[in-house]
Amino acid sequence: MKVVGFTFIRNAIQFDYPIVEAVRSILPLCDEVVVAVGRSDDETLALVQSIDSEKIRIIETVWDDTLRTNGAVLAVETNKAFDAVGADADWCFYIQGDECLHEKFLPTVKAAMEKWKDDPHTEGLLFKYTHFYGSYDYIATSRKWYRHEIRIIKNDKSIRSYRDAQGFRKNGQKLKVREVAACIYHYGWVKPPQAQQLKQVSMNKLWHSDEVVKQKIPDVESFDYTHIDDLERFDGSHPAVMQRRIQALNWTFSFDPTKRKLSMKEQFSRFIERCTGWRIGEYKNYEKKAEA
Repeated sequence: MKVVGFTFIRNAIQFDYPIVEAVRSILPLCDEVVVAVGRSDDETLALVQSIDSEKIRIIETVWDDTLRTNGAVLAVETNKAFDAVGADADWCFYIQGDECLHEKFLPTVKAAMEKWKDDPHTEGLLFKYTHFYGSYDYIATSRKWYRHEIRIIKNDKSIRSYRDAQGFRKNGQKLKVREVAACIYHYGWVKPPQAQQLKQVSMNKLWHSDEVVKQKIPDVESFDYTHIDDLERFDGSHPAVMQRRIQALNWTFSFDPTKRKLSMKEQFSRFIERCTGWRIGEYKNYEKKAEA
């Protein structure tokens, strides 16, 4: 079984993306990792080149900044990395620049890839998600945050990154996937407030015109993390590859769980979800197959 990882990144230093940690987190499962490094305004290329592994293969790309609808350029860059994966790979492990796989899940993920490698009815593997917010001590739990997403796909180039690169589709159809008992840790909302504010402006420009961005994003130096509806305290462990970054945290954020800002609709939905496991109206860009 050959597994190739793939990802894309641009301006990782400027926007404080843990791309090195993201890549290192999947290296134990991969025979190779393709990193599409977009032309940057900082030393992102050198940063990726500094990863000490012969498994890393870098392709340099140029983002089309005229694509400013629904984050389409993110899917374009994802597909560039995926298309660079050789035909001899069985599985392709997609990791975004602000995500990590905890090492405790490595055996589980490997076993799932081995189990479903030759199953024609399995096109991808579905992961649970934990979204960190504000600091490494809190996780976002409201229905605004997606609970699952595809991160491993078969090496079938008719599979394409979908919309803003959150998921995948094949010939426009949802992928048939098997759920893995593993979780992706998402750190996109844990950055120094200044870097987070810069990221908000930059990312919104991938969706909207400059005029709309000015209306949506306050003209301030630092992002205000306090405008959040609900968080829970994280009581688990972070991936080993994240420890140095966590120790270097240089800002303070705290949240009082008793001061949740949930609407009646959100409270009702949460009650139903906790009783049944069903999230009302949940968006699912996949077709989950039952365990065989």
